[in-house]
Amino acid sequence: MAEINALTALGVTLATALTDAVYVMFTSAVVARRRLPAANWSAIWYTLSSFAVISYTENWIYVGFAAVGSWIGAYASMTFLHRPSQGQAPIGAAPE
Repeated sequence: MAEINALTALGVTLATALTDAVYVMFTSAVVARRRLPAANWSAIWYTLSSFAVISYTENWIYVGFAAVGSWIGAYASMTFLHRPSQGQAPIGAAPE
């Protein structure tokens, strides 16, 4: 088994976290039919994903770090997108 470079592992984790967060923002823009934001998020998405792909093709173990980053990014971005507005109950909360 090849050695794991901690800096590369951290970079892959962060890149995939950001990639998933950007993908969620891209999808949100597409659903809202906002062309310019969707195009911008798409460009950022592909730029970020290229770092992770290039990094973990050298050593398959980085796929695990990519999966962790992907989970973090999706969870964090969904949390950000579903924040309740002032005076609104959180999604899934029982009505008063």
